[in-house]
Amino acid sequence: MTPFAADGALNLAAIRPHIDWLIAEGVAGISPFGSSGEFFALESADRKRVAEASLEANAGRVHAMVGTHHYSTQIAVDLSRHAERAGADSLLMVPPYYGLPTPDGVLDHFRRVADAVSIPLVLYHNSAGTNVDVTTDQLLTLVREGAIRGVKMSHLMPDRMVELLQADLPAGSAIYVGIDYVAFEGLAHGAHGWISAIPSMTPRVAARFYETLAVQGDLVGAREQWRRLAPLMRFVFQASHIARGRGSHWAAIMKTGLSLIGPDVGTPVAPSTPLAPDAVAALAGFLRDLGYEVPDASVQRLAARA
Repeated sequence: MTPFAADGALNLAAIRPHIDWLIAEGVAGISPFGSSGEFFALESADRKRVAEASLEANAGRVHAMVGTHHYSTQIAVDLSRHAERAGADSLLMVPPYYGLPTPDGVLDHFRRVADAVSIPLVLYHNSAGTNVDVTTDQLLTLVREGAIRGVKMSHLMPDRMVELLQADLPAGSAIYVGIDYVAFEGLAHGAHGWISAIPSMTPRVAARFYETLAVQGDLVGAREQWRRLAPLMRFVFQASHIARGRGSHWAAIMKTGLSLIGPDVGTPVAPSTPLAPDAVAALAGFLRDLGYEVPDASVQRLAARA
């Protein structure tokens, strides 16, 4: 997450405690400026400041995959070169959004960024957020050319990820679960990692689930763990394009959840708003059900932000 103060200003001082907590929880990597980093609300200069602060706080302890997304190929190249200079291990990038470039333009966007840096580039397939659906054949073309090293797959159809996992991929390629709704299917089919809301909010519990399913292959044990994780997942995405319901924005839920059980990461960028008191109380219940200690004082403090 990118921490913000109440007035909307960046709170760079909150980045180190947040990353320290994530690593203590057992994450295998950090990803500044995934969707939950709210990159879409920041100009390039502030994105660079956050990337630098995050990489300095991490200090090489775990893999750092920095998001350098932009519609402009030129700006994406600039952000990517900066992230590499600052110490990123890899880059994460959604396709050029809103302007709806042609398929050839999308592929060339990734090729040009890849040519500008020497660290691996991971394509973040998020067709709901970008309105660009890169096909399996196009993804495989980029992987086999070496333009991208992997895919973070957030498509709601599990077979889109399974199809990639069953393809003849070059050595060192990685396919990551990108949205929690398909985490069970993706990890059961051999996905190489999981980068989404649940691992960001409750890393310790997510790591245990990953170990049970992806490493040990214990389907029975994993089903029981997922039965306990799924209610939190549904709560997070209650008002998203997925559930199409009413309620709180996922960024507000994630930031509140993290602030209930770890260092405070502030509020989401407007137009997202802080959680209402009843939603804070409900979220605290989900987190307690997963074994986290949630002090009543923290619930009251965060409820007062509404």
